[in-house]
This record gives sequence, structure tokens and C-alpha cells, in this order.
Amino acid sequence: MSEQEAALILTERDGDIVTITLNRPHKLNACTKPMWELLGEIFTSLSADDTVRCIVVRGAGEKAFSPGNDISEFETERSNSGQAEAYGKIMHKTITAIRNCPHPKVAMIHGICVGGGLEIAGLCDIRICADNSRFGAPISKLGLVMGYTEISAVADLVGPGVAMEILLEGRVFAADEALQKGIVSRVVPADQVTIEAMATAGRIADGAPLVHRWHRKFLNRLAGDRPISEEENLEGFACYDTEDFREGYQAFLDKRKPEFKGR
Repeated sequence: MSEQEAALILTERDGDIVTITLNRPHKLNACTKPMWELLGEIFTSLSADDTVRCIVVRGAGEKAFSPGNDISEFETERSNSGQAEAYGKIMHKTITAIRNCPHPKVAMIHGICVGGGLEIAGLCDIRICADNSRFGAPISKLGLVMGYTEISAVADLVGPGVAMEILLEGRVFAADEALQKGIVSRVVPADQVTIEAMATAGRIADGAPLVHRWHRKFLNRLAGDRPISEEENLEGFACYDTEDFREGYQAFLDKRKPEFKGR
């Protein structure tokens, strides 16, 4: 991968918080094939780093999170089903890497967030947007299908009924409707998005990381159809054997901030 391609996604670490930036502001951060591939590699690498407490995903600048895939690539990279399948395998691998990442993820959403951008934001655990942000998935107007893996990033977030409405109508709608539909967690004034998203990441990072991972695992498991087994129920008591639990309750008794180690 060239230096130019590597610069399409930036990573910055501040303590135990990592910020990932989709970095094509001149194209409103529209995603390209190399970007999807690099994004997956970054999330795979971060998943193996137990020192990470929270990941913030954003678009460069304040005009857009991302409008989805770069349409100019279709002629060269997705002009037929064979090319689209190869492209799709990269997207699917990346979506899976984001979904399986054990660390809590916060989407910092300025401006436009549609199509593939909506999918990436939907894979985050908390989504904070500006009051002037816009959302949607108008891919039917391009004659395109959102495949199973991509559609799950939306349907798992808002349910099949709302996902169907979004896809059938292809409307681009405002932040207040996105909040009502459950697409975003919080709407704040445009000049407060960065502040609120980073404050949210800070609050997450202050919590016990093992607990966050267990809660994410349990909530994802509850979304399935299989009954919870007795062995799975017992996992809910494993936290009592961790150093973080002992640190947490002692810090509470001592009236001080806990220093969790993830052990």
C-alpha cells in the first residue's frame, strides 16, 4: 500500500483512546476500495491491543462523516458482478472486523452520513451527531443492492421495519428523525460534536474494560434466538474474580477514582 493510500485513514492515540479518521475531506470522506481494506486492517490490529479502552470513528473536517462509497470507482472497480464480488469481500471482511472488535466504539458524526457511511457508524456502540447531520441510504436510486453483510449493519441497529423504510424510500433525512429512528444515540449542536464525542469516549475509558467487553458480548448474544445456557449465565459472575472488581469496590470505599488494569 502506497503512502498516499495509507493516508486515507488516520489513526491517533491519546492515552487509551484511539481516534480513526476517514481522511478524504475533498470527497466528503467517500470510501474507496483501499480505504475499506485499510480500515479492516486497523480494526483487526486494534482488536488485539488490550490497552485500548475506546475507539472513536470520525470523518475528516466537519462537512461529512462519509457519504458512502466513491461513485467514481464504479466504472473501474465495480462495473460488473465479478468486480463487485471482489470489492464486496473486502467490505464484508472490514464490516466483520469492526463488528467483532471487542473495544467500545463511538461514532463522531459531522454532516453527511449515508450509505456505507451509515453502515460504519451503525457498527459503533454509541453514535453522536450534529443537529445539521443528514442520514439515509439512497442506493436504490443507483440501481444497487445493499447485501446481507452490509444491510445487517443497519438492520441490527434499527430493526428490519425501519431498515426497510430507509431502503425503499431512499430519503435523506435530518438528525431529529435519525434520533427518533434509533440511528443515533445523541444529537448536539454542530460545534459541540467533537467535545461531546470525546467526553463520551473518556467516560467509557474510565470504566472497567473487561466489564465493557462482557456487556458488549452479552447484549450481542441476547440479539440471537438461542436460549441462554446455564454456562453462559455463569459467565456473568466471572467479574468477581478479577483484579478490576477488587480495585473498583475498594476505590468506591476509599472515595477515589479507580485505576483499572483490564485484569
